[in-house]
Amino acid sequence: MIISDDSLIHNLDNNSAQAGPTSKGGLPYPKLFLFLVGMVVFGIAAGFFATKLKGLSNKPSQNEKVAQTAGIADKKTFKDRTEGILKEGGVDGEGNFHLERPGGASQNVYLTSTTVDLSKYIGKKVRVWGETFQAQKAGWLMDVGLVEVL
Repeated sequence: MIISDDSLIHNLDNNSAQAGPTSKGGLPYPKLFLFLVGMVVFGIAAGFFATKLKGLSNKPSQNEKVAQTAGIADKKTFKDRTEGILKEGGVDGEGNFHLERPGGASQNVYLTSTTVDLSKYIGKKVRVWGETFQAQKAGWLMDVGLVEVL
């Protein structure tokens, strides 16, 4: 079989009658580019509105069970212990949570934790073990290492 030179040689001139995938030197495939940008914007917007509609947060639902104990079970390291109802919020930037105890606000223990996600225990009566730190505003500031639901 003989192959002619005409099938092997192609015209590469940009001024040919057939336009390529670009529009006059612009972006390649402009419709595809706009479609992809639109899909990214739509995906971001859908994710944002989905989280707003569901009201997602770190707090467990009423039906979600939490572990009876969480943290490091080393009561020798965490010598300080107290109990009360866990509430959200610290005082003047000290602590992220606090325990309400009998005797009023002056008896609150302000808490932070590097080992336990205390947000799962909000509203529950708990006993906590931890290390007391010196505070500027809080009467008692504790880094919690172990929490137990009572």
